Amino acid sequence: MLVFIIRRLIQAVLVMLVVSLLAFVLFRYIGDPVTTMLGQDATEADRIALRHSLGLDQSPLVQFGHFVSNAVHGEFGLSLRQGQSVAELLKDRLPATVELSVVAAILALVIGLPLGIYAALKRNGFIAQSILAFSLLGISLPTFLIGILLILVFSVQLGWLPSYGRGEVVYFGWWSSGLFTVDGLKHLILPAITLCLFQLTLILRLVRSEMLEVLRSDYIKFARARGLSQRAIHFGHALKNTMVPVITITGLQLGGIIAFAIVTETVFQWPGMGLLFIQAVQFADVPVMAAYLCLIALVFVIINLVVDLLYFAVDPRLRTSIGKAGGH
Repeated sequence: MLVFIIRRLIQAVLVMLVVSLLAFVLFRYIGDPVTTMLGQDATEADRIALRHSLGLDQSPLVQFGHFVSNAVHGEFGLSLRQGQSVAELLKDRLPATVELSVVAAILALVIGLPLGIYAALKRNGFIAQSILAFSLLGISLPTFLIGILLILVFSVQLGWLPSYGRGEVVYFGWWSSGLFTVDGLKHLILPAITLCLFQLTLILRLVRSEMLEVLRSDYIKFARARGLSQRAIHFGHALKNTMVPVITITGLQLGGIIAFAIVTETVFQWPGMGLLFIQAVQFADVPVMAAYLCLIALVFVIINLVVDLLYFAVDPRLRTSIGKAGGH
């Protein structure tokens, strides 16, 4: 298992180097940061001085080395639009995005998993068919439209929930959270539902299809022949084997929730990293765009590593195959 982890870590480092190269190309060759920071009326001497201070007069290889070194230390320079440290901007926006993404992922799992199991075990019932119809609706509707519809119904027409912003938050050091205030929870409800709906329906349909496939397998027939109870068959054998692909998809979707929260944050003006990225794109704020790209890649790499390790907890066949490979 140690060899497996080391191999995955090496792959993660290679992936991050490739992403860093892409971010560096974005940072270095898209737009002119000197012109953006000084404007069109700056003198040539001012341009040369700033270019030297930014290290833009060095060779691309040296610049890439500095870029990677700074990225490892969490430094991505200054925002061209706001004139602040990019690391500080991301640090201020990170809690909002993490909070929204984690709540959306928990909702998707807590609701999608039992609904998928029920739709598989009662697949011919009216409720199960209604759940499938709902899942088609959730997959088909785009995220921005879901958000707008929720705002129209619950904010404009009913007036129950706020339509934008994060509300009142509580600070724990530099970390902020709206989970501990009533106003923060009210502001969180609509964005979390909007962000989780697609993931919820995806998990629901995946669990249902995998559960039905497992229930048709030979070892489930043998378990029934041995006289095991339905509960033991469904939750002791079938569900455990169903969880392997579910863990894969759920892990990747968690990264997707964080990466693609951009639409939800824009619709609800949620002050997270996604909204910051959209603003950076509008103003060609390349340092912020490069930092966001590296951060999201790091999130996906970490999640993939965690998902690989979780396989060992739910699938003993994988532990056996890797043990045999290590023995050879």
